[in-house]
Amino acid sequence: MSEEKKSLNFIEQIIEEDLTNGMKKENLRFRFPPEPNGYLHIGHTKAIGISFGLGEKYNAPVNLRFDDTNPAKEEQEYVDAIKKDVSWLGYQWENECYSSDYFQQLYDWAVQLIKDGKAYVDSQTSEEMAEQKGTPTEPGVASPYRDRTVEENLELFTKMKNGEFEEGEHVLRAKIDMASPNMLLRDPLMYRILKKSHHRTGNDWVIYPMYDWTHGESDYLEQISHSLCSLEFKPHRDLYNWFRDHVYEYSKSDFPLVPKQREFSRLNLSYTIMSKRKLLKLVEEGVVSGWDDPRMPTISGLRRRGYTPASIRNFIETVGVSKRENIIDVALLEFKIREDLNKNANRVMGVLNPVKLVITNYPEDKEEILIAENNPELDAGSREVPFSRELYIEREDFKEEANRKYFRLALGKEVRLKNAYIIKGESCVKDDDGNITEIHCTYDPLSKSGSGTEESKRKVKGTLHWVSKKHAVSAEVRVYDRLFSDEAPDGHKDKDFMEFLNPDSLKVINAFVEPSLVNSKIGERFQFQRLGYFNVDDDATKEHLVFNKTVGLRDTWAKVNK
Repeated sequence: MSEEKKSLNFIEQIIEEDLTNGMKKENLRFRFPPEPNGYLHIGHTKAIGISFGLGEKYNAPVNLRFDDTNPAKEEQEYVDAIKKDVSWLGYQWENECYSSDYFQQLYDWAVQLIKDGKAYVDSQTSEEMAEQKGTPTEPGVASPYRDRTVEENLELFTKMKNGEFEEGEHVLRAKIDMASPNMLLRDPLMYRILKKSHHRTGNDWVIYPMYDWTHGESDYLEQISHSLCSLEFKPHRDLYNWFRDHVYEYSKSDFPLVPKQREFSRLNLSYTIMSKRKLLKLVEEGVVSGWDDPRMPTISGLRRRGYTPASIRNFIETVGVSKRENIIDVALLEFKIREDLNKNANRVMGVLNPVKLVITNYPEDKEEILIAENNPELDAGSREVPFSRELYIEREDFKEEANRKYFRLALGKEVRLKNAYIIKGESCVKDDDGNITEIHCTYDPLSKSGSGTEESKRKVKGTLHWVSKKHAVSAEVRVYDRLFSDEAPDGHKDKDFMEFLNPDSLKVINAFVEPSLVNSKIGERFQFQRLGYFNVDDDATKEHLVFNKTVGLRDTWAKVNK
């Protein structure tokens, strides 16, 4: 095998082989087919990246198709959110398609299968059908209605369509093989009665096609060349092919291309759940504020938390395409956003747990404007930061007494204030409970950063961020952590995933930030120096700034788990 072929992932190798064997490049077409029954999450980004990535690689069209066959769970809200998420990730689809557009064609094909003796109406209860399904080692038992005449099946199916029966009275099943070792081929359901309004077709239909019947035929109608899906659908491939081959016989003159289903491993992430049903439970029970809560693994949640499209796409590229299931450490995703924001987020100063610092030998009425660099990687210039006698620093950045390994402020020790002066701890004031309320220090007037004096070049081991008390802007900061404290919250048979919720996944604090942030815009991202990366939340206003913590400067969980 050539080096070039070795560098291709297995899906690209399949496509290259198909092209070598006669498939025309202009016939390549891919799709991303979400069901609009929830918001997209990080697990979907792999499927999105694979299909749209192939579209980019081969300059081939990619459809965004909504497999909207269950009106009981699907909503327009989810359609809109999915379109927003895919666009935000930077992908463009060729056609916006809906399986509901094909309801009439699917019905017509189902009628043809009935006429060919390949489908029948079953009138058993779902419990009776389940009992007759058999086991992986024992064949199923044929339905007592399996040998209904074509005429009777057509009459019943027409009445189902016309709404003459109640939900659960009848279903349409494909007539395949009740002894097949693949249980999905044991007369699978094709239609059920659902008397619910559909978000696009309204009340036009009261029977709705099942996923396996709809999905492959939608691929066929759209002439998708390669139908790519995650590994859990591998057992469905035989059924996909059975349905596909039968409709091909009916329509090959109009739709000559036969889609090919191939499967890849899904994206599983540690400390995360991927089930839309369970994510919905978190929303409905108020554990999170909504689908876009920054603790959620949804794309909208990641976006609100401050993740960038580039960081997610880079993450997916690093994960790669494989056939084997595995769990990706969420730390890799956090590394990718940290890497991106280090290059692209401007530096600012904010104090999250403030204590007042008084520079006793600094003139009371003096103020000065210091120059602070934004982000050297961006060549983004500098900004002005006001400085005065009274400042806020982090409470954790001061100790009355400290050993030689403590490089922050302590009594008798020197540190540098970022972009400012060297100070020395002199004393502190405490309340009746012994809590420090004020720290007193002195400064060296000749040590101003960038002033060029010998004192300014003097090295001290610690540097602290700060905010001028007089100029400080109050801000609400939402400090987010992982929603679950267990690496595999969904992997315990004897415990519910809700038992592993992290009680410290959100802390809301009142902080002070430098005045340059007053005009920051929703979604704008910053590095709060020495603290981490933050972005402006959707709830923020000019009068009330709200920041979300995206990620820390370092992986703090690595220390916790050692």
